[in-house]
Amino acid sequence: MSESAALAGVAARPAGGFEAAVARLMRPVEAASAALLALIVVLLFGAVVARYALRLPLVWIDEVVSLSFIWVAMLGAVIAMHRNEHLRLTLVVERLDPRWRVAVQAFALVAVAAMLVVLAPQAWTYMIDEWPVHTPELGWPNALRVAAITFGIVGMLALVLAFAWRTVGLRALLVAAAVVSVFAFALSAGAPLFKALGHWNLAIFLFGGVTLFLLAGVPIGFCFGLATLAYLGFATTVPLTVVIGRMDEGMSSIILVSVPVFVLLGCVLDSTGMGKAIVDWLASLVGHVRAGMSYVLLGSLFIVSGISGSKVSDMATVAPALFPEMKRRGHKPREMVALLATGAAMADTVPPSIVLIVLGSVAGVSIAGLFQSGFVIAMVLLAMLLVLARWKARREDLHGVAGISWPLVGRLLVVAAPALVLPFLIRSAVGGGVATATEVSTIAVLYALVIGHWIYGGLSVRQVYRMLVDSAALSGAILLILGTASAMAWAIAQSGVVHQMTGWLTTMPGGAGTYLAVTILIFLVLGCVLEGLPAILLLAPIMFPIAKKLGIHDIHYAMVVVTAMNIGLMLPPVGVGFYVACRIGEGSPDEVMGAMWPYLAALVAGLVVIAAVPWLSTVAL
Repeated sequence: MSESAALAGVAARPAGGFEAAVARLMRPVEAASAALLALIVVLLFGAVVARYALRLPLVWIDEVVSLSFIWVAMLGAVIAMHRNEHLRLTLVVERLDPRWRVAVQAFALVAVAAMLVVLAPQAWTYMIDEWPVHTPELGWPNALRVAAITFGIVGMLALVLAFAWRTVGLRALLVAAAVVSVFAFALSAGAPLFKALGHWNLAIFLFGGVTLFLLAGVPIGFCFGLATLAYLGFATTVPLTVVIGRMDEGMSSIILVSVPVFVLLGCVLDSTGMGKAIVDWLASLVGHVRAGMSYVLLGSLFIVSGISGSKVSDMATVAPALFPEMKRRGHKPREMVALLATGAAMADTVPPSIVLIVLGSVAGVSIAGLFQSGFVIAMVLLAMLLVLARWKARREDLHGVAGISWPLVGRLLVVAAPALVLPFLIRSAVGGGVATATEVSTIAVLYALVIGHWIYGGLSVRQVYRMLVDSAALSGAILLILGTASAMAWAIAQSGVVHQMTGWLTTMPGGAGTYLAVTILIFLVLGCVLEGLPAILLLAPIMFPIAKKLGIHDIHYAMVVVTAMNIGLMLPPVGVGFYVACRIGEGSPDEVMGAMWPYLAALVAGLVVIAAVPWLSTVAL
């Protein structure tokens, strides 16, 4: 998954007094997000200890964690806005003439501001409506929790206006504001016509609107929010407060608490050198054989993914440790980056996987079952890539490459052993019922912090604080997408089109086989265009019930969906993950694009096997 991208893509002017003042105002926000994320880790770990060691379940912890989590999400979204780290598609904007680029970027910023202006009073109303509702254990007003949404919307609005003023200038902003106002007036005037169009409004607003905003460089989460607001506001009579309620529901699931914690785990992995220890051990073991460094790269991604849960963290850990030696052995940079990208797609089902956690939450599928199946499915894809890597290395020159040194392997294994334990700790804790996917993430973080401190060089308080803030920012960007996508998914479901789609898809010739083929095509395309999590959030509630009616096992279907989505994420020239891999591996996208196709073909071949053989997905259950 790409977890960072610039909001507007324009080089900011040199920081002055205004920027310094904004930075000072952000410090309390960062401190609060770090403190709350640390509190979540401590409380969830305390819940596990109390339940299993003391036989004392502490139910109130879930209420405190739920409140803290929504605040971390919205504070993180504000921090991400300040850092320009909300995910967006830049392919079209970056190819425009500079003058048009500024105009389009101004439009994107005004559109984001317009969405926040519309949502702010709705968020306030929602907060007031939630004041009489109290939590069952502690008796706290629910408004204390949902106030985070109001704060986040107002904070992001202030920051986007400040950023727009500083980067694109007043004239471009006034023109963009005029264009947005004309659009809004035209849609308002046409509201009676839209209400008479029925389901065509879904294509006009939700598909057409998202496409327009996406191409203009509006961050993906805001694309969903803008399209949903336009659809509900101009084509229905549904009050817009519903959008805030759906956002709240989409971001508040206790299962999703593991997202920021696993992101934090990835930061700890990078900072302590635990990932590098694993890479060094694998290199000493098989680095001397033909295609050995490719094996090491893929094996490292497989193992490290079982710790971090994030594709970006996996690639950032493995590439710097291996690429210099691979270049020395004659590997071409474009081949290295292609293998890095497809290897990350392969390893994304290795538990803990943020994608699997989100999918389990949205589709109502057992996360423990997804974790057990994901390990086997990743091995199938790994085998495909290993075979291709070996074939490509058939003429590799091993002259001057030292053979295996068992004493060195032993020494590096001793160093790497504490890190190698972590993936098995995570899988066994979830599979054995000791902890939920949410709780095990905190166990893994605390284990990594302790091991990292005593064995891998330690972490300063400043480093830990920085990691907490970075994790909150990254998680906020992800969770905002989940919230707005949840609102859009609700709008689609309420339209009644899902019922019609169900009837059409369940009567297609070919039954389950045809449906799986359609699923693969849909998620290849949407994984490429929308990035992974939004595609899952929009379609999982629609497509999983249909798969169940056709007799497809939910775990098998989940593996097909996630694998197709991950491959789509790496598809050039649009796939966001493809560009992230190029950036991390320092490869030119134009050069890497040509090298990607054989590796993608290997993954597609693996996907076909996974879809055709359900036993692979269910054998570990």
